[in-house]
Amino acid sequence: MAATWLSALDTGAIWSAVRGLARNVQSYKSHLANCDLPRRNDLDGRGDLSEETLAEFTGFFLGTCIDQVGFMEGLVQSDRLRARILLWAEEEVKRKALPPKSGAILEALLYRGELPRADVAGIVGTGERQARRIVSALAGRGVLTSESSYGALRLAFPATLAARWLPGLFAEQA
Repeated sequence: MAATWLSALDTGAIWSAVRGLARNVQSYKSHLANCDLPRRNDLDGRGDLSEETLAEFTGFFLGTCIDQVGFMEGLVQSDRLRARILLWAEEEVKRKALPPKSGAILEALLYRGELPRADVAGIVGTGERQARRIVSALAGRGVLTSESSYGALRLAFPATLAARWLPGLFAEQA
């Protein structure tokens, strides 16, 4: 059984151009089909197919991408994202699912983007051993990533926390 174009490109409703195209299926299919129309006259490109309809499809596709960038910009809202991530960390510390001061590492990563492991102890104000324990707990929850056990730390966005950190990113499941 052949898969439809949407299921073949299924992203689990996470943002992509496919999400935007799926919201405008009829227009997408119409523009795409028009790309196979023969050229209309000598002013409509040089090949066998219409350059004008290809340009219309390109405009439609780029407009869809811009719409999706706007969607993500509204969804992420960096000031609110920071608050959601730090609230999550605070709640996890209260539940004893994360060690105290875990939020300080996440906050540093939100501002710096990347954090050398040597800086962690200073950020959390503890010794190296406790700092490694905090990093290990955060990595175990999938919120920290690194290229190696000695490499710099980066913030990860695990799918398990997507609904919490980025509400609206995934379509609601019935």
